[in-house]
Amino acid sequence: MWLITQAWAQDAAASGGGCDYSSIGLLALIVGVFYLLVIRPQTKARQEHEQTLATLKKGDEVVSEGGIVGTVHAVEEDTILVQVADKTRIRFKKASIESVAKADADEKGDK
Repeated sequence: MWLITQAWAQDAAASGGGCDYSSIGLLALIVGVFYLLVIRPQTKARQEHEQTLATLKKGDEVVSEGGIVGTVHAVEEDTILVQVADKTRIRFKKASIESVAKADADEKGDK
């Protein structure tokens, strides 16, 4: 049993007992790849969505997170009024809008 303990002690002494630079480099590489593949695209998509919500105007067709489709009737600071039927309007928070189809794009498609 004494020889096994001594062998483990020699192994720990041979490795220096400290941190290896290659493991730090590997960790930095993993963090870099994670940033490029996950964090950066997600941040870019969030910024584009915020920009789209900031440019909402009357006549745009929107889809809410709940799946309700309607046309923007009025835009306020943090809410919008969406017309979903002839005499039916619903007020939504801007943050709950999932996607927007601009009114200008629809008019160009019809011509």
